Amino acid sequence: MQSPAQFWLESLPALLRGALLTLQVSGLSILLASLLGVAVAACRTARAPLLRWAGGAYVEVFRNTPLLVQIFFAFFGLPRVGLRLSPFQSGLAALSLYTAAYNAEVFRAGLEAVPSGLREAAAALGLSPWQRFRHVTLPLAVRISLPALGNNFVALVKNSSLVSTIGMVELTFVARDLEAWTFRSFEVYGAATLLYLGMVLALAWALRGVEARTLAYLRPRGR
Repeated sequence: MQSPAQFWLESLPALLRGALLTLQVSGLSILLASLLGVAVAACRTARAPLLRWAGGAYVEVFRNTPLLVQIFFAFFGLPRVGLRLSPFQSGLAALSLYTAAYNAEVFRAGLEAVPSGLREAAAALGLSPWQRFRHVTLPLAVRISLPALGNNFVALVKNSSLVSTIGMVELTFVARDLEAWTFRSFEVYGAATLLYLGMVLALAWALRGVEARTLAYLRPRGR
């Protein structure tokens, strides 16, 4: 019987390929969830009642239904109405839509935290509503929201393990497959745990760096 070290060395290439796919779906989901979260937050803070209602409805639906059900709906349900998605596409869509609902609330709080005086000053300079949002309100809101967004991004990486249930060959799927073939549960899931931990710690470290730079930018400078 192989020693744990020998088994890990032989299994590592397959686990790393799974981890790479985990990083791909997580990275794309972070990008899409951030963009969609900004759009929904803008609706939540808009003056038009219909936009506020639509943004609120989106947040309530996706925050109050299980992510696993959303993944199953994307992969098994949508083909019934003619929209067939691959496991990667289904996982990407579900992770993005689910996380965007949480990001939207974070961005909404950030938008509301921007001092009204800054928006009024931008309006006095002749900036249009879109220019005020793009150049003044949104950049400050993003900087204010970074700590909470980081928590959402870390949760997304961990939640990506759920897409293994629809056949996406990411890290958890590879680990389950290896365990089924070798029956070495401790070694397989121990290695998968360390890989997930490494990815999450690397992401948290990168986010702390971005947050530190942001705080330095926002800190008042002495004359």
